[in-house]
Amino acid sequence: MFATALIVFREVLEAALIVGIVAAATRGIPARERWIGAGIAAGLVGSLLVAGGAEAISQLAQGMGQELFNASILGIAVVMLAWHNIWMSIHGRELAQNARSVSDEIRSGAKELSVLAVVVAVAVLREGSETVLFLYGVAVSGNSSAAPMAIGAAIGLAGGVAVGWFLFAGLLRIPLKWFFSATSFLVLLLAAGMAAQAARFLIQADVLPALASPVWDTSALVSNSSLAGKALQGLVGYDAQPSGMQLAFFTTVIVAIAAGMAWARRRAASSA
Repeated sequence: MFATALIVFREVLEAALIVGIVAAATRGIPARERWIGAGIAAGLVGSLLVAGGAEAISQLAQGMGQELFNASILGIAVVMLAWHNIWMSIHGRELAQNARSVSDEIRSGAKELSVLAVVVAVAVLREGSETVLFLYGVAVSGNSSAAPMAIGAAIGLAGGVAVGWFLFAGLLRIPLKWFFSATSFLVLLLAAGMAAQAARFLIQADVLPALASPVWDTSALVSNSSLAGKALQGLVGYDAQPSGMQLAFFTTVIVAIAAGMAWARRRAASSA
């Protein structure tokens, strides 16, 4: 039961952290709950479908289908998060200055929320499918009965969701004049971390060279399998033994998104 609770908690934790940041980053935009809820529901349904077809996916591309699939969904999430930060670089100040009475364009927020719904769905899809596969493997092996597994999974799920909620509540305590800058910074790190994780999967699939592996090793301080390592992986793509290609992806995404935000602000200023 404890092992099941721990594994489920670690998997749910990563998705919950992303959902918490997304929920906080959409502060001031009406109807966000419906979009985020839709993203979670889509991710859960997708998790079951992916888990059911896991064997077929893993056999694609000469046995590297799972790595390519993971890299693809992470790439989608990076693009969506980049769009969010560029959008917020234009509209964030208006939301901060006039959170209760904003323009019709921002008040609807349809395009912005649909983009972030995809990010939520991808996060839940990735972690949910891994959780379902783990629980299925334990059940098939017969190492644990159904009741302790169900209790452990429920404890792990509740713990992961609670941590995501506390992150969300903590972000809401940031004064509004700094709030959007803080959440944009978190989203920037989140996107860069996902890009680094995508690079790791592409390296495993022999699509990209590692360049240097590892560049450093911090396993003695924070291992990838620890709770702290899992939380940092969800937030910034932490890897105790990163390759040079992972660091290159991380840096490139940060520079690209920052440049896009600066360009969007200049364009908005010139239009005004």
